[in-house]
Amino acid sequence: MADDGDDPGRQVNEQIRWMSTKEAAEHLGVTLRSLYRFIDEGMVTAYKFGRVIRLQQGDVDRFIESCRIAPGSLEHLYPELKGSRAGAHVTGGAE
Repeated sequence: MADDGDDPGRQVNEQIRWMSTKEAAEHLGVTLRSLYRFIDEGMVTAYKFGRVIRLQQGDVDRFIESCRIAPGSLEHLYPELKGSRAGAHVTGGAE
């Protein structure tokens, strides 16, 4: 069977899971206002059918993956305290 990756009609046979803005916001754990901002800024794709805005679950899931935090990128949020000893991190083990 041939790969239909570039065929625009490929999705006809696939089931699209549509989400309301309320469902998408709950899935993301954000407010509706934040979701509308993400849509308006082009961060997540949405579709308007008349007066109704819908999102494809696959688009929402891809947006979630695009927001993944790379390990080692948050050091600025917990800077080394002045006067603290280097290497004096809590290891959780008993001494």
